[in-house]
Amino acid sequence: MRSPVQPADSSSASSSPGPIGHRGTRAAVLMELKRAGIATAAELADTLDCAVNTVRHHLKELGADGVVVHDRTHHGVGAPQYTYRLSSKGHGLFPDRYADTLSHLLDRVIELQGRAASVALLQAHYGELGDRICAETADLADEMRGASIARALDGEGFMATWQALPNGGVLTEHNCPHRVVAERFPEVCADEEAFLSRAFGATVQRQSRIASGCGCCTYHITGDASAAEGGS
Repeated sequence: MRSPVQPADSSSASSSPGPIGHRGTRAAVLMELKRAGIATAAELADTLDCAVNTVRHHLKELGADGVVVHDRTHHGVGAPQYTYRLSSKGHGLFPDRYADTLSHLLDRVIELQGRAASVALLQAHYGELGDRICAETADLADEMRGASIARALDGEGFMATWQALPNGGVLTEHNCPHRVVAERFPEVCADEEAFLSRAFGATVQRQSRIASGCGCCTYHITGDASAAEGGS
């Protein structure tokens, strides 16, 4: 059973951009895989309140289209369990903010000034984003900081959620609005990890990365600054 997570905003699911070219149950399956990162057919059916066979049919079609891939794991005796996640093509169904334009501009900067100049430009952007989030959350009580940071990232298109744990928590980004750029410039992921560490005032360790083919970006936060939220 998956651990419950706190949505960054109760209205975020309805306002998040849907997958391009898909509607109905198939779109709902893609949206849930985007949100959850990975899921079994049974978990998807339970969340979407529909028959498992219906979900399996859509997963088969989505797999044939190359937008969903599966992993097979064995748990003792019996049939293997299949978990599903979005492929890079699947992530591409969700609009990335200005990704193509930004990628083109970075290419132009590389032509004129070299790759280091493009990296510096991206680092400056993430530095400003980090400064803003740090300023917005600096005066919050420790138990409120995780959810607030998730809401700030959600507003930037990251579809972020926060799960509080004893002495820390897990920040999950179900979308990467700059995935195309992050695939070419992995430095931006390191910059993101650095500004999250500043914002939480705690140790941040990245466990997964969309730009590397994972279903979501996951950060484990440990330290007093991200103590578990009461009532979660």
